[in-house]
Amino acid sequence: MSVVSVLTPVLVLVLCLVMGFLALRGRRSPTAPAKPWVDEDLRDDSEEAQLREEDEEWVEVNQEKEVAHVPYSPQRHSSEQMLQRSLNFYELMNGRRSVRFISPEPVPLAVIQNVIRAAGTAPSGAHTEPWTFVVVSDPDVKHRIRLIVEEEEEVNYRQRMGDKWVSDLAPLRTNWIKEYLDVTPYLILVFKQTYGILADNKKRTHYYNEISVSIACGLLLAALQNAGLVTVTSTPLNCGPKLRLLLERPLNEKLLMLLPVGYAAEDATVPDLKRKPLQDIMVHI
Repeated sequence: MSVVSVLTPVLVLVLCLVMGFLALRGRRSPTAPAKPWVDEDLRDDSEEAQLREEDEEWVEVNQEKEVAHVPYSPQRHSSEQMLQRSLNFYELMNGRRSVRFISPEPVPLAVIQNVIRAAGTAPSGAHTEPWTFVVVSDPDVKHRIRLIVEEEEEVNYRQRMGDKWVSDLAPLRTNWIKEYLDVTPYLILVFKQTYGILADNKKRTHYYNEISVSIACGLLLAALQNAGLVTVTSTPLNCGPKLRLLLERPLNEKLLMLLPVGYAAEDATVPDLKRKPLQDIMVHI
């Protein structure tokens, strides 16, 4: 009994400490988990980005303002025609490859304009069309873009990506050297507008801006393939702020994708990759 009587105050003290710790922990506001480094390109540490924006006004779309509706009668095809057209389009897109060997041969600017028009037909949240396509053909600007990208990519490969990621890329023979950024006739840098800026400098919400711009990028890839041009999708990690400043884009624009665009070089090669069969990517219920 004497042992129990001695231990009881100690047990009570320990219990009180534990309960106090749990109570304090419960009061703490939950902190958001740290973003992985692959999202660092969305950060912008430029001087302009540090300006306070609390006083800026936001406006929303006037829900009472009706949009006129017009008749819509898309062309219909017979079952046989639909089957053939869908097969033709699949075969066209199945020939698409990520190409890093691009010819310096000039491409008509009108073609680039048309493929971007096609990308601009993508659906977007509340029809905000939150995309900007920056087309670069100036050799000096292309080279400056290459220097920025290669500087960050070397750090990515050597430090940030980790051994497993680098080893997974090894069979594809990729590295931080991006010669095609100088060689290709065009670079298309796709920026997502995180919000809109109206004529009176008020802000407008851009709903689902990243999803909307991603859909536009998919259409852009299809349009390039349809035109007989090649590209390789590039997400230049950690380069966004520097490239935004280089291209003099506003603060509301964040770099989402960088595409070198041109004809395939005569000696171009691509990895002999196989795509998943239909039964592995489609579930019919």
